[in-house]
Amino acid sequence: MSTAYQIPWYKRSPEGWKHFRSVPLARLRPLIIAVFVLFSTFGYFDDIIAGGVYPYSILVPNVLISGVIACVWILILSRRSFGWILLLIPIQILSPLFLGWLDRILSIHFPAAPATAALGIRISAIGMMVSIVLSYVFFILFIRGEGKEAFKIRNELELAHGIQKTLVPPVSLRTPRFEIYGISKPSEKVGGDLVDALRLLPNGDAIAYLADIAGHGLQAGILMGMLKTAVRTALLEASEVRPDRTLPLLLDRLNSVLPEVKEPHMYATFTGFRLCVDGSVYYALAASPPVLHWHAQRADISHMEEEQFPLGLLAVPAFDGRRMELLTGDLLIVATDGILEVGNKSEEEFGLERLKSVIAANTQAPLADLAGQILGAAQAFGKQVDDQTILIVRRL
Repeated sequence: MSTAYQIPWYKRSPEGWKHFRSVPLARLRPLIIAVFVLFSTFGYFDDIIAGGVYPYSILVPNVLISGVIACVWILILSRRSFGWILLLIPIQILSPLFLGWLDRILSIHFPAAPATAALGIRISAIGMMVSIVLSYVFFILFIRGEGKEAFKIRNELELAHGIQKTLVPPVSLRTPRFEIYGISKPSEKVGGDLVDALRLLPNGDAIAYLADIAGHGLQAGILMGMLKTAVRTALLEASEVRPDRTLPLLLDRLNSVLPEVKEPHMYATFTGFRLCVDGSVYYALAASPPVLHWHAQRADISHMEEEQFPLGLLAVPAFDGRRMELLTGDLLIVATDGILEVGNKSEEEFGLERLKSVIAANTQAPLADLAGQILGAAQAFGKQVDDQTILIVRRL
């Protein structure tokens, strides 16, 4: 359920101000000063409208209070909930009345001769000009500081993107009986999807798998890296395990390890195949997207789904695995939700049937070309909003 529906409206923050809630006040200081100086010009403007006759005892408080009210708006919107605006609006409306009352009090207790019109207007005009220039200077200081932070974050994301390409490069593996290809296209600099394939030593079997971490971005990317390390470590001795138990045992181990190294709301889906040297295929799924099977002899496509829990979310007694038959020329294709759920302007999803159509039209193509056709069709259909990953296995 979305957080927006759980929090009363008066306790929420305006969408455009969420960034400022995470910015320390020390970094906001130039912005607050800039806003104060800029809106203090309202006090000078009021004096000019009145003919430049305000004495300094009235002009200075008007200038200061005008700036302070503007700063209160900034602080409330960046640090408090939306409901505080209900308090700010009447304060803003009543501020002219308050300033008028304050002017009368100051006139009584600190009487001063009114300024001459020409001199008063000149002083207020100069004050406005100086305030505008100063506000520009402090706005530039704030923008410069935020620019440094943005540049720092950008460099870190570029570094993370480089790590992402190292962890999830295009996968290409060929055995005497199978050909494997996988590719992942993150929606941001760092993605949470993982596709991998490795050969088991010494027996020569291969493991190909696809995993999808809930969400995307840096947090999902970090968990994805840990998942890949855990999988490869767990498979070091997989050749000694019965082929039908390799993947279920792997899922059991991952499901017990992940809760200790992730946020409570995060989880991973998993689709894995053990491709044996004798041509047999074993698979195991954990909340996997549909697995499409192109039957070369029948020239049609079927798909299979199994309702199993994702990894790292709940304690599951044991994951299950099964054997499947793959004949010469058959294909196995798994595409993550980032492809299946791409939406167009009519709010239609790319979906399983469109994916099947692309596959059926390219069954004889090299696996890399088939993956490219799928990604291209999804991109042409709608805007990418999630990581897009494909795993393809062909029986030779």
